[in-house]
Amino acid sequence: MLDIEHFNAPHKNLRVAVVSETWPPEINGVAITMHRLARELQRRGHSIQVIRPKQSARGPVMPADASFEETLTKGLPIPAYPHLRMGLPAKRLLTNIWNRQRPDLVHVATEGPLGWSAVQAARKLKIPVSSDFRTNFHSYGQHYGMGKLTKVIAGYLRKFHNLTDFTTVPTDTLRGQLESFGFERLCVISRGIDTHRFSPVHRSHELRAQWTPVPDSRVYLYVGRLAAEKNPGLLAKAWYEIAARDPDARLVIVGDGPAAPMYRNLLPDAIYAGSRTGHDLSVHYASADVFLFPSTTETYGNVVPEAMASGLLGLTFDYAASSELVQHGSNGWVATYADQAHYLALAGELSLLPAPQLAQMREQARVTMQSRGWDAISHKIEHLWRQRLLADLRGTTTDLHSHSALPLT
Repeated sequence: MLDIEHFNAPHKNLRVAVVSETWPPEINGVAITMHRLARELQRRGHSIQVIRPKQSARGPVMPADASFEETLTKGLPIPAYPHLRMGLPAKRLLTNIWNRQRPDLVHVATEGPLGWSAVQAARKLKIPVSSDFRTNFHSYGQHYGMGKLTKVIAGYLRKFHNLTDFTTVPTDTLRGQLESFGFERLCVISRGIDTHRFSPVHRSHELRAQWTPVPDSRVYLYVGRLAAEKNPGLLAKAWYEIAARDPDARLVIVGDGPAAPMYRNLLPDAIYAGSRTGHDLSVHYASADVFLFPSTTETYGNVVPEAMASGLLGLTFDYAASSELVQHGSNGWVATYADQAHYLALAGELSLLPAPQLAQMREQARVTMQSRGWDAISHKIEHLWRQRLLADLRGTTTDLHSHSALPLT
């Protein structure tokens, strides 16, 4: 018999099955975020079972003890992203696994075949299940010649998430958008940031010297997947606005992806650093001055808080992470969402920003992120899970809106 106090007491551990079709060493926001969340939950004393497709390369190792286990499933390479794998349907496998050892809750991070199987298996076994809305797949169609499928994809995502007990989203803006599309039971939980890993203390004068022989020249940085949906055309236009006014400036691009040839064609003079991880990525962030991020397809955009925590002034659009974190003229610059003319105008003005003002805004960006640690974020998701389990035991419904805007501490 289940004990209400077991779930209500903060020191009582939960057994959580985390299902994700991407995981480090794959480099993307979902993989990195889920790995860090799993580590934080394990650190808080919970037992974590990660279920994911088997990869060709081995990722970072989780702290080894009885509180962590992995179940690897079959997968296939994703078209245009052969280094990523999509999990195959596995409802029978998951049903058998969870019949043998039932988790308190299932949390599904991705909406692919493996994620769908997890939702179906959890529903069959009457296990509470939550989900994340992490990637705007439905908005990517126009960039890959699948514009006609946008409504079909959006419909699938709505059906997927509405089958779960609740779905976490990173911003109030996104919650409003999804609610207008018919998504239900949405909770806002922001993303955490490791302010030790991403910090100005990692700035390297040696690396800057490799980028430019002019000591005081400004280094502009782009970090992210090199893909069509990341708006490389606008990145190129913004850079040429900047370079026309500041010939000593340099542009560094960190990342890789299917559109790498497009980026190199648009920006042949940029410095291409390739994919970077761990401390190496931290050094690249901290060694730049300004972060250029022209994407308009993010659900959150983890690179924005990473750049801010590293002490960079960012030029972004006013949505996703930027709408939550950036105050224009104080800790960054934001253009009206999808207004390319405004973005380009700000790029030109930014190139002429006096050095003392740039330094002050970079410092303020760092200050903004110091209260956004992972401990607070993991506490919030844990609190929501406990409330869901308690509601189930008491035969009531969870008032998600009372938890949808939990304050950051």
